[in-house]
Amino acid sequence: MKYIILVSDGMADYPLPELGGKTPLEAATTPNIDALANRGQLYTVKTVPDGMAPGSDVANLSLLGYNPEGYYTGRAPLEAASMHVALAKEDIAYRCNLVTLNFTGAEQANMVDYSAGHISTNEASAIIASLATELNGKGLTFYPGVSYRHLLVVGQKTGDLVTVPPHDHTGTDVSRYWQAYLADPIFGPLVRQSSEILAQHPINLARVKAGKNPASAIWLWGEGKAPSLPTLQQRFGISGALISAVDLLKGMAVYAGMEVINVPGATGYLDTNYQGKAEAALHALRDHDLVFVHIEAPDEAGHQGLIQEKIRAIEDFDALIVRPIIAGLAGTDFRLAITCDHYTPIALKTHAAHPVPIILFDSTSELPGSNLNYSEQNANDSGSCLNSGEEFFKALLHLPDAR
Repeated sequence: MKYIILVSDGMADYPLPELGGKTPLEAATTPNIDALANRGQLYTVKTVPDGMAPGSDVANLSLLGYNPEGYYTGRAPLEAASMHVALAKEDIAYRCNLVTLNFTGAEQANMVDYSAGHISTNEASAIIASLATELNGKGLTFYPGVSYRHLLVVGQKTGDLVTVPPHDHTGTDVSRYWQAYLADPIFGPLVRQSSEILAQHPINLARVKAGKNPASAIWLWGEGKAPSLPTLQQRFGISGALISAVDLLKGMAVYAGMEVINVPGATGYLDTNYQGKAEAALHALRDHDLVFVHIEAPDEAGHQGLIQEKIRAIEDFDALIVRPIIAGLAGTDFRLAITCDHYTPIALKTHAAHPVPIILFDSTSELPGSNLNYSEQNANDSGSCLNSGEEFFKALLHLPDAR
């Protein structure tokens, strides 16, 4: 038996008046997903435990079968693992976004763009290299990542700075958070000096000239120390592989003992290499029991409040990921889950912690299916809820104590 988890990040949403009261998922044309929902079973799964923030870190950790209450230490340490950055016991890793801030005063700022216009990896790597040259030292080290997503490791004791995800504050006044950075004895000098470097950086000057959002500041968040996780082999006796463009997911895979498969052209947005991801998933199943495929584009569109782009991302997931993978599994016994990690409602432009809709499909089952299409409402109406990540994962593996 082979096991497949296909995750369309942030796909779930609220009904929108612009779509006649439908969600983007309901408005999207998804014949392949709907066929699986009709023949399989619909559930909801609680990926975000009570009291925890509904981030992709917590939610995807759940989808890998780990209850976050026992294993989660922060987002950035997971990304560090993906980047092959070994954290010492005292090190604290911070996610370091390149963002576009509009400065309206010495300490007044608005969050224009949490991704600096989805800056390219080549541009961003050059910018981070400049910051590293000027600012590395005294227990501070920059590491380049993908697009706007980078890493800062702090090897000294930090204060009580409270950080927030920049994508939660798109288009809003973030002055109070920026002022907190500036007032911090460690991070104040760092963000001031980095902003000065970024303001004069040739890549930013070229981006402004081209009408693109510049990387005008760094934004630190998601901090934590290295976690300790048992592997999937240790917990369930299975081997696995993970495919994603996002360092966060790759880092989880490292700790879970999974093979990380890097697909050329995987961007984490609408232009990602869907074909390459689908082909890599099918190839990975030759050697592994489980493959986890993560698609980031619906979440990115949700954060930007882009309805048609979110619909397109969902339709691309259906046509370019689900369809070829199902076709490639013909003649194979498999159990498959299609889900998202959390809601990313267009109306909120950030995450929400509702239980997410999920399809569980077994190619060998002779039981009647749901006879329903895949949607948030249909999953909620099913009345079947998996109450934790571990419960979900055991249900996928069809273990005796699972539902």
